[in-house]
Amino acid sequence: MSNDQFTEMHRKNIDAAMKLTQMSLENSKRIMELQVETARALFEGSVKNARSLTEAQDPQNALALRTQFAQETSAKMMEAMRQMADITAEAQAEFNRMLGQQMAGTSQEMMENFRKMASVSGLPGNSGDAFANMQKAFGTAKDAFEQIAKASTAAFTLPGTGKGKSVKVE
Repeated sequence: MSNDQFTEMHRKNIDAAMKLTQMSLENSKRIMELQVETARALFEGSVKNARSLTEAQDPQNALALRTQFAQETSAKMMEAMRQMADITAEAQAEFNRMLGQQMAGTSQEMMENFRKMASVSGLPGNSGDAFANMQKAFGTAKDAFEQIAKASTAAFTLPGTGKGKSVKVE
């Protein structure tokens, strides 16, 4: 591998790391904004609920209001959790896509370099077999990565929602 090739591979790895860092920061910001909005909505709701409870005329009415308020609060919390799960699933899918691209590019470059080296150096034995075995190993590794990416994406997707669908909490 020449210095130029090594430098280019290093540059690509740095670019990929910077993209992952940027994606991580953006997702962290989205989650923090969601948390702040949820906290604000819950606080405003609790103030409104406290005022409503002071106007309750009898214990039955107060109990009904408390039950209603608890259901509303639970619904808001569930919606916030669903949104965080969506953000996490999107981030995981993007990470898997970026990692797959990085692996595909790196393995392709390595295969090309190996092919060049084998054709120039005249390796002992049948270098065609070594090249074929190396291609098979990269193919197997790529297939394994794709399976891991699918399993990971499935683990971060809410059952029955699929990508981009939301769960309505009643």
